[in-house]
Amino acid sequence: MASNVEAPDRWYLALLGFAEHFRTSSPPKIRLCVHCLQAVFQFKPPQRIEARTHLQLGSVLYHHTKNSDLARSHLEKAWYISQQLPQFEDVKFEAASILSELFCQQNLVDSAKPLLRKAIQISQQTPYWHCRLLFQLAQLHTLEKDLVSACDLLGVGAEYARVVGSEYTRALFLLSKGMLLLMERKLGEVHPLLTLCGTIVENWQGNPIQKESLRVFFLVLQVTHYLDAGQVKSVKPCLKQLQQCIQTISTLQDDEILPTNPADLFHWLPKEHMCVLVYLVTVMHSMQAGYLEKAQKYTDKALMQLEKLKMLDCSPILSTFQVILLEHIIMCRLVTGHKATALQEISQVCQLCQQSPRLFTNHAAQLHTLLGLYCISVNCMDNAEAQFTTALRLTTHQELWTYIVTNLASVYIREGNRHQELYNLLERINPDHNFPVSSHCLRAAAFYIRGLLSFFQGRYNEAKRFLRETLKMSNAEDLNRLTACSLVLLGHIFYVLGNHRESNNMVVPAMQLASKIPDMSVQLWSSALLKDLNKALGNGRDAHEATQMHQNFSQQLLQDHIAACSLPEHNLISWTDGPPPVQIQAQNGPTTSLASLL
Repeated sequence: MASNVEAPDRWYLALLGFAEHFRTSSPPKIRLCVHCLQAVFQFKPPQRIEARTHLQLGSVLYHHTKNSDLARSHLEKAWYISQQLPQFEDVKFEAASILSELFCQQNLVDSAKPLLRKAIQISQQTPYWHCRLLFQLAQLHTLEKDLVSACDLLGVGAEYARVVGSEYTRALFLLSKGMLLLMERKLGEVHPLLTLCGTIVENWQGNPIQKESLRVFFLVLQVTHYLDAGQVKSVKPCLKQLQQCIQTISTLQDDEILPTNPADLFHWLPKEHMCVLVYLVTVMHSMQAGYLEKAQKYTDKALMQLEKLKMLDCSPILSTFQVILLEHIIMCRLVTGHKATALQEISQVCQLCQQSPRLFTNHAAQLHTLLGLYCISVNCMDNAEAQFTTALRLTTHQELWTYIVTNLASVYIREGNRHQELYNLLERINPDHNFPVSSHCLRAAAFYIRGLLSFFQGRYNEAKRFLRETLKMSNAEDLNRLTACSLVLLGHIFYVLGNHRESNNMVVPAMQLASKIPDMSVQLWSSALLKDLNKALGNGRDAHEATQMHQNFSQQLLQDHIAACSLPEHNLISWTDGPPPVQIQAQNGPTTSLASLL
């Protein structure tokens, strides 16, 4: 009798052992693994074994094959059978979780939502699964851009975590909600929430790595909030804390002791991902502040780390980090006079977006904006206009919209014959009245654009007023590029007005700052002015030196211009619709004007 009872255990464990052996083989032998699991049903097993086997089959098929219909069938059976069995929470809720992921993959979001809601409703006595399913449904709403529903769910999760005594997971829910509120620009709600989070994080006594990871999450939100507001100087203390925090985490040993509260069984990001994220926000800060060599250094470190991680980890967030890093370093290259490299990196972003439709949806506007900036740098103004117009059509992000409009206005100013379009744009980014965003940096840039227009129209006093406003704002927050641009333009105005001494007082610091950034266009402009100024002031040696500098900068920019326009990727400037082109045809040499560089 005893042997009859034990027999099912023996055959089941044997088949399970074989299945696991085949699944973990190198390379995995998924077909054999599936055969072993399917063989379990031949023995007419009890319902618990039947439900668990359906879950295992569904999971293996979902994660390792393209047979999503069969995976779905097994997961639905596991979900249906497990609901009828008492004390079978792990199988029941894991089936619901994976099945909803599969529905989302098949674009059946309307099937995933009620499934997750039902699972959330019946999981309230199982803290780990209840919290996990709330996070999952909130993420689903976020992907659908329904941030209000996502915030509501995260609020429910925070309250539930408080009730079950998990301050750690409560902080995770609240920080996630804070992140979404920042995305929605609900700053009035963000500030009290982040204050509460700061208190919870500091007071929580638990696993050191978990505590530090909460601090990283909290500080990343603070830093990105400052950077979104264009407050490059004000963010420095937070950024320093964040960098110290990630150094602390990297010295801590991973603690294998599991938390006693099952609701605490979560982590925000793996330690290695957090390191890349801190590099990323450091690059964002360096780019905004105009420390471009520092931005380059941290980008190189982050991309090297990402390449290592992507060999072992296919998490989509790594591709997102990579794209954002490339977006920032491309802007750096365009400023430092490395257009050919920037163009190749734009092509790299296109390739990453080809591999992920969601990544392309989220970054299409940024990609066209970068192409617009590249077009300005090679003097293809019609293409720049087309790229910026496409980007405006694709974005709903207010800061990005304002940034694009500012750059499009600069294109219209250079073209000189688009007066009505230009005035329509400038009315929408008036820094003196109803400016569309709270960004300090973008508002300072809007004053600069007004100053540039007034300069071209010969209204020099008005131009000086706008540029002094830009200088005041950029000095307040260490916006070095805007400072350099404003100084050289003011220097140009004083030169035109015949006030050579005052012009020199502006152009010399502009040149010093541009060299420190380094900003190749401002260096070219400054050296041209210094050449003329020193001639006017009778400083022969200084005039000769400035002439030599101007020739060197012109030559470097000219060579880079020819190299960029000769690349097959240069044809990307004509792409304004649909997904990125898969293959880029070479063309016969540069076709764009070099006059603007000389």
